[in-house]
Amino acid sequence: MSELDFITLQTGPHPDAAIIWLHGLGASGHDFAAIVPQLHLPPALAIRFIFPHAPVRPITINQGYPMPGWYDITGLKIADDEDEAGIKASSSAVHALCQQQEAAGIASRRIIVAGFSQGGAVALHCGLDYPAPLGGIMALSSYLPQCAPLGATANQSTEIFMAHGRLDNVVEFDYGEKSREALEKFGYAVKWHEYAMAHSVSAEEIQDIRRWLIEKFE
Repeated sequence: MSELDFITLQTGPHPDAAIIWLHGLGASGHDFAAIVPQLHLPPALAIRFIFPHAPVRPITINQGYPMPGWYDITGLKIADDEDEAGIKASSSAVHALCQQQEAAGIASRRIIVAGFSQGGAVALHCGLDYPAPLGGIMALSSYLPQCAPLGATANQSTEIFMAHGRLDNVVEFDYGEKSREALEKFGYAVKWHEYAMAHSVSAEEIQDIRRWLIEKFE
């Protein structure tokens, strides 16, 4: 996979922290860029938000029609028959974005990898696999890929923010719960949130994300 195109937003002139935030299937980096002002982060926090665009690829569940996606989806059960090669390729591309931020002077512990839906699955794979300790991993309305490396990693003690809607009919709530259980079984610290919503992001969730980011970066 070639280098990812992305949108960059900064909350201050000299960022000392970065959040790489991946969108869901069929969307683009613009999808979550609008969330930055909604977070109402303290002015003292200088954060570089990076919103990559997934490459356009044929998506099996969409009759093979090309659309932006981090990996292929073959059926309604999003976590079944997973596209391991696609997940790993996208994870590697996000690794490169993290390394770019480190090269720009941001310490790995001041980098958070985040994502929604299949973007969250890639964020989990990338974060667990990253060779240096990160500031956090955030997976929204998502699940843990079967191919994700678990245990004995540089991010064994990195906190994972997971949030899921109990009415989600795209990535079933059960997937999120089972992912949390699998991570906790391997000793990962998961900060779990659930909401009375479908496959979306709620105002309450945005406030919980805000509090968590402040906790991580102040």
